[in-house]
Amino acid sequence: AVVSTQSGHYGRGSRMKENQKDIYYITGENKDTVKNSAFVERVKKHGYEVLYMTEPIDEYCVQQLKEYDGKNLVSVTKEGVELPEDEDAKKKLEEDKANLEGLCKIMKDILDAKVEKVVVSQRLVTSPCCIVTSQYGWTANMERIMKAQALRDNSSLGYMAAKKHLELNPDHSIITELKKKADANKNDKSVKDLVMLLFETSLLASGFSLEDPTTHSSRIHRMIELGLGIEDDGTVDEVIDDLPPLEGDDAEASKMEEVD
Repeated sequence: AVVSTQSGHYGRGSRMKENQKDIYYITGENKDTVKNSAFVERVKKHGYEVLYMTEPIDEYCVQQLKEYDGKNLVSVTKEGVELPEDEDAKKKLEEDKANLEGLCKIMKDILDAKVEKVVVSQRLVTSPCCIVTSQYGWTANMERIMKAQALRDNSSLGYMAAKKHLELNPDHSIITELKKKADANKNDKSVKDLVMLLFETSLLASGFSLEDPTTHSSRIHRMIELGLGIEDDGTVDEVIDDLPPLEGDDAEASKMEEVD
């Protein structure tokens, strides 16, 4: 039987599909948060069972409880999640990786130390991207819990919280169009802006907090101005023009195109 910390009762595991070899789980602040998370999109689409864990103690328990009833406990918010797929799906994943290899490199150059790596995801369906953590790093929920500790160890906080990976949804229109813009001119200022916006919104959607919410707000305000057709007076650039230059960066950066 598997303990459901959300409902407080035991289940028999018979609801799991025959080809589900692992027990998938997600930790979060409440049921609505984890149920609507981007991390469970493909897992739920395939009809696999996901254990919702919403109590702070759950984070500490799963660090010690690695398997149950012969099945490994796998966090859907961490790297290395491999869903049972047929040969066609595996072939498509390899093609997607090859197709987006250039975009992943460009995004990693822009984000620099903010992420360990940028890779193609197989866990997303409707979301363009998400932030996952390494196997031995903290989840977003654990990071939230540790930051709330009055006597926290800031040295370990910085080390454990730094291990973030950005995963891209190869089938999402935003990623497809971003690839086109990056292929046309990787030094386009709008490419840098969009990558930073994607990263920051993914942080929020994945349960993390922003180190600099003021800068993020400035980016959003700029997008709103563009959507409303308001001309840029240059004041926003002074606030957000802090991105590392790409190799061969042009002196003249192109202006952001109008947002539909």
